[in-house]
Amino acid sequence: MKLSQDVTWRLLQGFGWIVNRAPHGLAVRLGEWVGVLVWFFSRARVDRAEARCVRVLQVGVTTARAIVKESYRNLGRGLAEALRLPSLCPGLMDYIDIHGEENLKEALAKGKGVVALTAHFGNWEFAAAALALKGYPMNAIGAEQRDPRITDLVVSLRSSCGVKTMSRGFDLKSAVRCLKKGEILGVLLDQDFGDDGIVVPFMGVPASTPFGPVKMADRIGSAVVPLFIVRRPDGVRHDLYIEPALGEAGGAPFGEKVEASLELCNDTLGKWIARHPGQWMWLYPRWASTTEGP
Repeated sequence: MKLSQDVTWRLLQGFGWIVNRAPHGLAVRLGEWVGVLVWFFSRARVDRAEARCVRVLQVGVTTARAIVKESYRNLGRGLAEALRLPSLCPGLMDYIDIHGEENLKEALAKGKGVVALTAHFGNWEFAAAALALKGYPMNAIGAEQRDPRITDLVVSLRSSCGVKTMSRGFDLKSAVRCLKKGEILGVLLDQDFGDDGIVVPFMGVPASTPFGPVKMADRIGSAVVPLFIVRRPDGVRHDLYIEPALGEAGGAPFGEKVEASLELCNDTLGKWIARHPGQWMWLYPRWASTTEGP
């Protein structure tokens, strides 16, 4: 089922109006139901997502179906939460516990900025908002959507909690500038980069991977700090885990050997996805340019 941009926009506006007038728990549950509806009416995309899950996790079809359905549930929940950010921000930390914050402080203390490495995992927008609300200078890559109205909406929702959005796409000059100022740059590295990426394994399958963030961190001397936000079983609360900065890769300082450093990044992302597979966005064709099929 494919909707026009205008219909999608009107539905998004209507859903936003509803969830901003509902109690938080009910709003998240409504988002979950929306996720299930999209899952039900997106059979072709769901089938491809399940095939990815079977191939990558080496699980049966029944298990893959449950994982992908949970992924859609979480996307719906995340949508409801994101749309509530302007009103939710003052009390957002009531729903998020941060673990390993000392790792981020240690990395920032070097004064060369931090690349916050994560994926389309959990509610990644909540992770950025939580750090901004804690007083960290948080920047996110431009949320480029087909409909510019949605792009503007995402930028506005982020800014309501103090997250700055880079200009359209990956703006290298802006990214370098923010790191040189000692700020945080959030990077979602689990994206297919086509002919412009370097092919390294992602969850055991060759994947074209963006290398710009790694080379940039090496050039500036920025630490690369993995962080992942995990939704709790109650569906409402979250745990944000911040790991120590990535160290040596391929026997050299991180970033010096780009391919080995990318492998380390992908291994880190893959470890968390394998641990919480229902919280990753399986509908995205991560391996589209490197493998046949989905």
